[in-house]
Amino acid sequence: MGQMRLHRYIGQSGVTSRRKAEEYIRDGRVMVNGETIVDMGISIDPEVDVVFVDGTPVGLPSHQSYLFYKPKNVMTTLSDPQGRKTVKDYFPPSSTGLKPVGRLDYQTDGLIVVTNDGELAAQLTHPKWGVEKEYEAVVRGVPSHKSLDKLRKGVWIEGGKTAPAIVELVAGKEGDEQSRVVLVIHEGRKNQVRNMLSSVGHKVLSLRRTRIGPFLLKGLRVGEMRKLGQKEVAQLRKSLG
Repeated sequence: MGQMRLHRYIGQSGVTSRRKAEEYIRDGRVMVNGETIVDMGISIDPEVDVVFVDGTPVGLPSHQSYLFYKPKNVMTTLSDPQGRKTVKDYFPPSSTGLKPVGRLDYQTDGLIVVTNDGELAAQLTHPKWGVEKEYEAVVRGVPSHKSLDKLRKGVWIEGGKTAPAIVELVAGKEGDEQSRVVLVIHEGRKNQVRNMLSSVGHKVLSLRRTRIGPFLLKGLRVGEMRKLGQKEVAQLRKSLG
């Protein structure tokens, strides 16, 4: 594994956030190999050094990553003040520190990644890596060629102009009441696909995420979680560069 910064190690252990870990170090609450550490820049070897926070030894959890088919009417959060069902209700009982990566809105179903690997989660959500996300939308009416071209080049929505996207009309012809559109984007703004289609005059009636990077929704049942093997995680990391 090699050397890693102490505050990052504590953050990944699940004891607290990386930012809070810095406060713990400053406050003298952290010991390494029996010695109190207040140096913020120290690095440790997780395979050799022993770290204590408030007198309790801490370690890195074994990383677990899953693909999850989020149903409609489920919050992509770990709790909900209104008492609605959340993705956490589907987590395996033995799981530790799992969190959803990114969000799908309440009415949208489809694929999300769930992991306790903070580094992987950060890579999947950072714009730098440009992870492709594919959506299938059923919309009111049938987008024209001109509208599809606008979406491909980028449209203005809240937050600015969208990046170029792959957009295809896969079902529907002129005069139909509704049609089906596939979009591939690599951004992650709130309600982005719905807002993109609305900007060219087509309300989204239903929306499903069908792919994240190399992983497809196909083969998963609604509400099902499938654990990723080491080779699959390595494949995902490779796709992130």
